[in-house]
Amino acid sequence: MVGLESPDDAAVYQISGDVAVISTVDFFPPVVDDPYLFGAIAAANALSDVYAMGGRPLMAINLAAYPDGLDLGILSEILRGGAEKVRESGAVIAGGHTIADKEPKYGLAVTGVASTNELLLKQGAQEGDLLVLTKPLGTGVITTALKNGAAHASHVSEATAGMVRLNRNAAELAVSFNKTAHFVHAMTDITGFGLIGHAHEMAHVSQVGFRFFASKFAWYAGALEYAEQDFFPGGMSRNREYFSEWVMVDAGIQDKMLDLLFDPQTSGGLLIAIDPTRAEEFVASLIAVGETVNIVGEVISSPGKIVISA
Repeated sequence: MVGLESPDDAAVYQISGDVAVISTVDFFPPVVDDPYLFGAIAAANALSDVYAMGGRPLMAINLAAYPDGLDLGILSEILRGGAEKVRESGAVIAGGHTIADKEPKYGLAVTGVASTNELLLKQGAQEGDLLVLTKPLGTGVITTALKNGAAHASHVSEATAGMVRLNRNAAELAVSFNKTAHFVHAMTDITGFGLIGHAHEMAHVSQVGFRFFASKFAWYAGALEYAEQDFFPGGMSRNREYFSEWVMVDAGIQDKMLDLLFDPQTSGGLLIAIDPTRAEEFVASLIAVGETVNIVGEVISSPGKIVISA
């Protein structure tokens, strides 16, 4: 049902009339110093692709790379962090594979399931929809500041708490909102391509444009400060170089703000296109269960274009 022909968050294979299997994989080097938290972040990030499709994780396979001679207790903590986060999702770790490498890396291959009529794809956003974003932005600059020894502990702690938080609540609510009528039209998660990159993919396949309002974004504490100090990962400039041709920026938007919208995110939130008549109710329901969520934009014409307004 979903494969190489579409830039979606996971592959989907229909195995019966109303049952589809979702398959995804993601892994990367450490983004924080604590091995347990790194494992939990990597697991939450990989699980997010299943949630972005409106699915439910079933099982996961560990993928690990680890240097010869490094204390195996560190690897044990990485795997423990991943396993506990998978357990929180309701899924299980069912195996794994480890290779020797110069730098630790960890992630998961995740298998999930969804009803075929409940799948949520990147495609489907409609002109007039409102754009809802769960989780603040700014993990890229904060973790880069950490790697450079310049991040405040409180800023790292807040961003880490966001990165380990599953996108489960938002995904389950999106599916429930579509039980009686199709109110949630499209969904994706915000990771390595930054907000603008993933938004462009979603707008392009939906043949619409997105307008974002910079004043509506929530930021992790310290993100704006580290952006001013230019603590951007290398992926930001690559994202900006590739996606800029589809971006229109209104007067008054500072360049560092634009950089932050290209900033690669780790275990970011879900970007959701929803019928405007249900958007406020959707947001209120997530806030009630402790999620950070905002209406950050709207769907417009101009296919594939991303407009950044004040």
